[in-house]
Amino acid sequence: MQLAYRFRIYPSKGTQQRLLEHMELCRWLYNRLLSELNLAREKGMKLKQTDTQALIVHLKHHEKPELREVYSKVLQMVNHQLWSNLRALARLRREGRKVGKLRFKGKWFKTLNYNQSGFKLEKGRLVLSKIGEIPVKLHRKVKGKIKGVIIKRERSGRWYAIFQVEKEPEVKPRTGRAIGIDVGIRHFLTDSEGRRVENPRCYERTLRRIRTLQRRLSRKCRGSRNWEKARIRLARVYEKLVNQRNDFLHKLSHFYVDNYDVICVEKLDISKMVRNHNLAQKILDASWGKFLHMLSYKAESAGRRFVEVNPRGTSQNIPEGFDRDYVAACRILRVGLGRPELTPVEMGPLLSVPASAVVAGQAPSLKQEAPCGSWG
Repeated sequence: MQLAYRFRIYPSKGTQQRLLEHMELCRWLYNRLLSELNLAREKGMKLKQTDTQALIVHLKHHEKPELREVYSKVLQMVNHQLWSNLRALARLRREGRKVGKLRFKGKWFKTLNYNQSGFKLEKGRLVLSKIGEIPVKLHRKVKGKIKGVIIKRERSGRWYAIFQVEKEPEVKPRTGRAIGIDVGIRHFLTDSEGRRVENPRCYERTLRRIRTLQRRLSRKCRGSRNWEKARIRLARVYEKLVNQRNDFLHKLSHFYVDNYDVICVEKLDISKMVRNHNLAQKILDASWGKFLHMLSYKAESAGRRFVEVNPRGTSQNIPEGFDRDYVAACRILRVGLGRPELTPVEMGPLLSVPASAVVAGQAPSLKQEAPCGSWG
């Protein structure tokens, strides 16, 4: 299986300048190849990915010799990125979605993709072909064979290296336990053992600060030094927001993968759910899709079963006196395990888990009697 490790890197000013120059050349190449595709389409011609790949060599020698300063595999991955975007648009059209044409890249191109070669990691430093050495903060051990490295510059100005790793799953000891999980807005999730994890509402808690910084940014002269400083402050608040949300989701997903052999969830179509404009912001802030994705790949890595069930009917015909989310979680578990529906009996109060406890690494208690046990 394939995993990604994300580490902070600290390039010097000279190295940053080289990285930015390479990104600008990659942006130019992306737009140049896209313009060739558009021109060929207007003439009724059909180019293949190998055609645009061959065009890169021609551009190096005749039109843009500066491209020789960029590692060849990085340029090939620009071509690969272009065709991946085109295939994604074609897939959306086949699904009946209204999509326009692929747009040209503006002033912002934020990644360099070293695939298979052109990099090595040694003694706490990342060595990139035609770039040089960059200190990297390895806050955890990289397990598996590194297949590629993506250098990314965030809008906050911080730099990261994303290591794409191929490794064998590390099967965790069997627990003999299964769990059903129902996600929601008021409570982030309720499971079939009676835990109810509060929603951290990261965006809602940061919104006031974001609005203040947006007002300050709007008062600056665009492109000035003060405008750039205000832009970076705002970008770092957004980056912190994403980090807080990811921290919560990683710790919560780890808890369920560590303690259960089978994890059953609803198969949600979030893209349709966010069309409800009254709930869209809250749904996106909760990041259900990211949480379920984390559960999926972590379960695969640990040798657990991750089961998605049809959400139809899980929250309907709830017996009077029962918590709706808890009953839905139990039904999700039953469907995921392929067992018949049984009528629940009276249950005790649910165990409420604050989001702050999850972030602090305090796992929800496993010592309580599982209310779902009375279902047979």
